[in-house]
Amino acid sequence: MNNPANQPEFVVLVNEQDEEIGIMPKSLVHTAHTPLHRAFSLFLFNTAGQVLVQQRNTQKLTWPGVWSNSCCGHPQPKEKYRDAIKRRVRFELGIAMTHLYSISPYRYTFVHNGIQENEVCPLFVGITDDQPQPNAAEVAAFRWMPWEEFLHDLREHSDQYSPWSIEEAQILAKNAKFKRFLKKFILVGAS
Repeated sequence: MNNPANQPEFVVLVNEQDEEIGIMPKSLVHTAHTPLHRAFSLFLFNTAGQVLVQQRNTQKLTWPGVWSNSCCGHPQPKEKYRDAIKRRVRFELGIAMTHLYSISPYRYTFVHNGIQENEVCPLFVGITDDQPQPNAAEVAAFRWMPWEEFLHDLREHSDQYSPWSIEEAQILAKNAKFKRFLKKFILVGAS
């Protein structure tokens, strides 16, 4: 499923324990009072130790034109997180990845321009050496950055990044499982 324009996407509504309580069309869910729903957030690395960051399309409803982590999205009803991530990465970035890992749970609520994000959003990391072929309807620009440079840029230019990507990067930077991921898959000295 590559999100064809003629097929609606849905989000899975959940309670605070991440138990499914319903579904809702994605086109209707993001409002000033967005119901809690499932999502995911992905940080893609290449084997040189660079993280892929993207600038969201300026026409997006939530955080248009803002820089963010590699890819975010919503699992469809009955879709596993890993399948949703692979689907969304192909759709947004036109790439494949290897070594996809779940790193940490995450829950957030942010409001921007009257639109609320309200998600249970586990953090994942993955590896790719593919060059992105971004979907212009989703991604305005992208760049590869060394991990430490990315962390520094988040601190220095926080107004240019999505608030979730800032919090998520801080979670990853302190996470032992993420540090093991870097040591195992990324070139020595990259992090």
